[in-house]
Amino acid sequence: MALNPYDLFDVRSLLSEEERAVQDTVARFTDERVIPIIGDAFDQGRFPKELVPEIAELGLLGSSLPEKYGCAGLNAVSYGLICQELERGDSGIRSFVSVQSSLCMYPIFAYGTEEQRERWLPGMARGQIIGCFGLTEPHGGSDPANMKTNAKKDGGDWVLNGSKMWITNGNLADIAIVWAQTEDGIQGFVVEKGMPGFAAQEIKHKMSLRASVTSSLFFDNVRVPEANRLPNVKGLKGPLGCLTQARYGITWGPIGAAIACLDEVLGYTKERILFDRPVAATQSAQIKMAEMARRITLAQMLVVQLGRLKDAGTMQPTQVSLAKWNNCRMAIDIARECRDLLGGAGITTEHAAIRHALNLESVITYEGTETIHQLVVGRELTGINAF
Repeated sequence: MALNPYDLFDVRSLLSEEERAVQDTVARFTDERVIPIIGDAFDQGRFPKELVPEIAELGLLGSSLPEKYGCAGLNAVSYGLICQELERGDSGIRSFVSVQSSLCMYPIFAYGTEEQRERWLPGMARGQIIGCFGLTEPHGGSDPANMKTNAKKDGGDWVLNGSKMWITNGNLADIAIVWAQTEDGIQGFVVEKGMPGFAAQEIKHKMSLRASVTSSLFFDNVRVPEANRLPNVKGLKGPLGCLTQARYGITWGPIGAAIACLDEVLGYTKERILFDRPVAATQSAQIKMAEMARRITLAQMLVVQLGRLKDAGTMQPTQVSLAKWNNCRMAIDIARECRDLLGGAGITTEHAAIRHALNLESVITYEGTETIHQLVVGRELTGINAF
């Protein structure tokens, strides 16, 4: 029996019936609704907002949160499979879901009050309220503790000043989860669209994640009521806990991008005739594609175990760092190699490889650069912080 070229070790057999059903459902959505339009959306620099109601209808927003808030209550492996299949379409679609689910809905659930959960989570699950996550600042990047945005108590309100940068969904968002320095440490606030002094400005001229909205956020004496403060966490533990949730999904997503690229070149190299034989008949092409399959297989085994650890409640941030480092590097290398196998045709967005390669330049950078994750693993090994 021939093996599945995109799953040589039959990792799918390790999944439960429910997990396979989730994967199949999202795969159909990606094949039927995302892939036919995403090349043009990337060319136009347009996020396909028309897909949001369908994404919500499938239960993909906040999919791991409890059903009482209108969410699907799925396990961590199912969430990972959602990310993998969405990113097989485009990193921008997966980024939208990651931000909404892990960076916005999760902190409201984990750090908010029951009133805040009931106020925002059901609408977010339905895609009627879009969120963004305000942590990164223009000068901060990998050092979130060097935060300049601040919030000062004034009566029953907080007054917020500062700015955030590289914010996915920023100009789409109805609410922003904003982290700011206070006299009592870093705290989180839900800033609502339309609050006086709050503005979002879309970042243009991107060559990566073009089918995604990226923005800067500005806060000029924005008055935020106490009811919008997330009361159940203080310090960097809050935003870093959110990032661990999102990074977990990112460990799965790039596998989808890599599979899309391999699928494309397998077909192309069988049809492309050079020197009287298909490119796929050459040793060099077969070695390259075999190497891609090897690395995809290792990445798949890695994330399934990571997901099982997460579902068991034993997953550690260092394990997430190792998986993000490995899988993002795997995917970007494969996308670039596939672009090469496509020859000149590979530079156009009529083929997926260049789009995935460009997107992965962002994915390998955001939520912890490759170097940061290497240093996280190094610190675990040595017990010495080299940041």
